[in-house]
Amino acid sequence: MPHIYLCFLWHMHQPFYKDLISGEYKMPWTRLHALKDYCGMVRILEEFPQIGQTFNLVPSLVAQIEEYAAGEAVDPFLRLALKPAESLTQAEQAFLLTNFFHGTHRLIFRLPRYGELYEAWRAADRNVQRAAHFFSAAALRDLQVLSQLAWFDEECLTGDVEIRELVDKGRGYSPEDQALVGRKQVEALGRVLPVYREFAARGQIEISTTPFYHPILPLVCDSSIAAVSHPYVALPGRFRYPGDARAQLERAREFIGARFGAPPAGLWPSEGSVSDEALGIAAEAGYQWAGTDNGVLSRTLGWTAGIEETYRPYLWRQDGREIRVVFRDHFLSDLIGFVYARTGAVEAARDFLDRIRENCRGLLAGGRDVFVPIILDGENAWEHYERNGRPFLRELYRRISEDPTIRATPVSEGLRRVEPQPLERIFPGSWIGANFDVWIGHEEDNKAWEYLLRARQTYDQAGQAGGLPPDALALAYEELLIAEGSDWCWWYGPEHQSESRPEFDELYRAHLANVYRALRLPPPEELSRPILKVAVAEFHAPATGPVRPVIDGEVTSYFEWLGAGLYRVDPRSGAMHGKRYLIRELRYGSDGMNLYLRVDFEAQAEEALDGMAAHFQIQPVADSSLTSLCRLALWGGQAEVKETRLARPRSGEDGAEFALRKVLEGRLSLAALGVGPGGALRLQLSLWREGLPMDAIPHQGWLEISTAEPTDWPL
Repeated sequence: MPHIYLCFLWHMHQPFYKDLISGEYKMPWTRLHALKDYCGMVRILEEFPQIGQTFNLVPSLVAQIEEYAAGEAVDPFLRLALKPAESLTQAEQAFLLTNFFHGTHRLIFRLPRYGELYEAWRAADRNVQRAAHFFSAAALRDLQVLSQLAWFDEECLTGDVEIRELVDKGRGYSPEDQALVGRKQVEALGRVLPVYREFAARGQIEISTTPFYHPILPLVCDSSIAAVSHPYVALPGRFRYPGDARAQLERAREFIGARFGAPPAGLWPSEGSVSDEALGIAAEAGYQWAGTDNGVLSRTLGWTAGIEETYRPYLWRQDGREIRVVFRDHFLSDLIGFVYARTGAVEAARDFLDRIRENCRGLLAGGRDVFVPIILDGENAWEHYERNGRPFLRELYRRISEDPTIRATPVSEGLRRVEPQPLERIFPGSWIGANFDVWIGHEEDNKAWEYLLRARQTYDQAGQAGGLPPDALALAYEELLIAEGSDWCWWYGPEHQSESRPEFDELYRAHLANVYRALRLPPPEELSRPILKVAVAEFHAPATGPVRPVIDGEVTSYFEWLGAGLYRVDPRSGAMHGKRYLIRELRYGSDGMNLYLRVDFEAQAEEALDGMAAHFQIQPVADSSLTSLCRLALWGGQAEVKETRLARPRSGEDGAEFALRKVLEGRLSLAALGVGPGGALRLQLSLWREGLPMDAIPHQGWLEISTAEPTDWPL
């Protein structure tokens, strides 16, 4: 009987946050994700001995975890979390308030007191001076403790007695509690790498790797190749250092082999970025397989790769070199990464496996085994899931274990079961758009490459001139390899947004400056100025006047929505790439009797909207138990109200109407919503397709709206 060989690869990666000269870790994310994700993702497999997995560990991540586990990492965030609250300076208090609420809504509010402190910070408009009235030394200490507890692994929060007691205590923490959190972090970090060694030794997991500092290999080999995947793209000066690409690959294989008992067979090139030159070097370095995206497969084949093409491995051969290549199912991988967090664990696991069975039905009927590669980030998605994704993973693994046709195996095992197809060439690209646009081509990206090129050329000149000790040259080269990492240009350009972008910019320029410092040269003045341009922030402006539009789906005049409130979605509001935003902005207003809503969609969203459902959920601020729900079906450029559940419906009253043409317009009776005259309400809007959430505003929590008459409304 033919089988489905389901091969998960979970990519574990954080940028290299350590400054090699100062020895200080500039950001805490390696430590926090090591507490929350890396150990538990493997340990859960103990419950499912039939499930095999592949975990991709980036060497620069492993090196950081080793330092944390040994208690050697110099982390100013952790140091501040453990400092007595009464001793905090004003600057340290400001830093604490500004930087210790980073986390999703789920992560923060699973600890009630942490959520309470977050709401107080929001109520102070995230202003340090205003917040000082609320954040006493006791409140600051609660923040210090809870901001660390929130990142502990789900099983640690419930299974470790001392951690459980801290969680149950809830508030009013002591200096002794702070010290305990610090000790428990070191203990938890010390368990991470041993669990990978344990499960790899027993054969339940395979460890693959990535070039040492996570560079975009094709661009390091030759940055001009970006013009192949995106003709006429503006490019910086040509960066061509295939020797650096080889060093990143060889050092990664040696490093991981030394830590986990055997050199890795598999390679997830950073961001799935491949080219013929990069694959050739990887094959020479000893890698036996590599992964990328089926978007790259489509451009390689010259047509859209379907199920039959995607669900099989390939054997790339050129000039006597060969390496197997697998192409991830982009759609299914992204369902886990970006969509299923907003559904229940049972529904998500069932939907995922139903889709796989349906995809494989015809191939199995033809009598051949099927190779299904699911490759995605193994950490960032989970903080959006209930209980850090553990219920979803348990349900998924249970269902796989009970299905005799599906075998979840490490990638190398799946490759032994399914014969590869020959592949003579590969199109250069990454998992994002089968090109390199995220990392090169934009003004900010190109400036970053220019700075890197100048630093690299300076290193070459210094080496040729001689006179520097070997350790100085080695340090300079290490900093160059770090600066070649993909993480810096991830945040340059228009694609991504984060509150930490300025810190990434600063750290990148610091690594380049360290190259010059190691070479005993003054860093160029250009590195003292940010590469990053100011990003456009999310925008919310309240209503300034009454509105009473015609509900026809058209903007019939400029004045129709004049005075309405505006909530504009910033499509760069997350670090996770891949989510498609469909809603551009929401306008709202009232005439004292009705709530009026207008949704403007992104320019490319018309086709995607067809067949979707729009859900509006509304609560009066004064009584959150009065929840109203309106569900619309969007078909053929029209909106049909499918279900309306109003908090206080009135007999004979038309409580809701909607229309969709150029925009989506709606009217809802305030009385039917349970909102009194001048009252305030909360609103959520979400878009759905086939039972899966596709977009929402706001992305977390509620949008609060007042229907009171503003004092500056004209008479």
